[in-house]
Amino acid sequence: MKTMRFVAGLAVLVLIAAIIVVVWVLPAQLDRRMNNVVSHDPYDVSPEAAALHAQIPVADLHADTLLWKRDPGKLHERGQTDLPRLREGGVALQVFATVTKSPSGLNYEENAAGSDDITRLAILQRWPRRTWGSIHERALYQAERLQALEERAGGTFHIIRSRGDVDDLMLQRAGDPYVLGGVLAMEGAHPLEGDLTKLDALYEAGFRVMGITHFFDNELGGSLHGTGKGGLTEFGREAVSAALDKGMIIDLAHASPAVVADVMAMTEAPMILSHTGINSLCRSPRNIDDDLMARIAERGGLIGIGFWEDVTCDASPGGIARMIVYAADRFGVDHIALGSEFDGTVETRLDATELSAITDALMALNMPPENIRKVMGENVIRFMSENLPV
Repeated sequence: MKTMRFVAGLAVLVLIAAIIVVVWVLPAQLDRRMNNVVSHDPYDVSPEAAALHAQIPVADLHADTLLWKRDPGKLHERGQTDLPRLREGGVALQVFATVTKSPSGLNYEENAAGSDDITRLAILQRWPRRTWGSIHERALYQAERLQALEERAGGTFHIIRSRGDVDDLMLQRAGDPYVLGGVLAMEGAHPLEGDLTKLDALYEAGFRVMGITHFFDNELGGSLHGTGKGGLTEFGREAVSAALDKGMIIDLAHASPAVVADVMAMTEAPMILSHTGINSLCRSPRNIDDDLMARIAERGGLIGIGFWEDVTCDASPGGIARMIVYAADRFGVDHIALGSEFDGTVETRLDATELSAITDALMALNMPPENIRKVMGENVIRFMSENLPV
């Protein structure tokens, strides 16, 4: 009997240990492994570059920080960004994307829509039960996380919903550069779940940027990485029109070339391609052709340059800078921005504290200081102040 009680007690302890590992240890391990920063010596930033960087309201068009089980308001050793690290890097405005579905076996060539790893991640990270089976609720939950961050920040972090909010942010930063703003973005519009009425709830929750697709074809149209790679569906046209009517910004990242062409045929509104590289410099199935990039720029849009190897072919600060200079020369400096993809399950060679290394690399490539200011942040600030809802 004593032996049986001992075995039963041991089994309970093993079960408790397993639960602790799964619930508290495994999420952090996944975060650390999937959002790795390559170990490196500190970057040597010149005094001139550091002084210039300190004057720039740095802005980034894409980070997936809200997906992970860590408080973005606190400093962390894992991942690539959080508010303390953004502030150390000089960031004034960060676009926070919400990842809500991700097929298993993710790749750049072709993904079917039938599987979804985010369900497992939501359960593992103890997201509310309502998110386990609803893509819509996952988007709302991540918006709630950003809203809670704003409430805890004591006036030092603001969700940006309008052009006036951008102006207010910049006025406040003139007296306190610690203040930071965040814009909510859908990484693909599948949180609509094929129901246009759900756009109202997402807008009310603070979403102001709407991607069309992510890594798979959805109800709106084809993905650059989907199986069909078709254009906009009828529902997609209705959703894009409804988003534009609300003053939302359309993000063409991950959209198939046919979707990009269809959206541009619908509207003259400026759009963004939030995180990418330039195909003629770094040929990759992740980068769309230059002619479509040129059309986005010609419409007054923004192209966000990513920080990872698959889109830059060189993810060092120097490689990122070369991609930025190349893009500025090819499409116009007023249309180029940062699109880091921090915390987006990519390996980078810098985190948010080290953005001045890109400024230094741009100076080394003889980009004029006024142009460095534009690509490092001023273009995004201007774009948001001109294109968010009034």
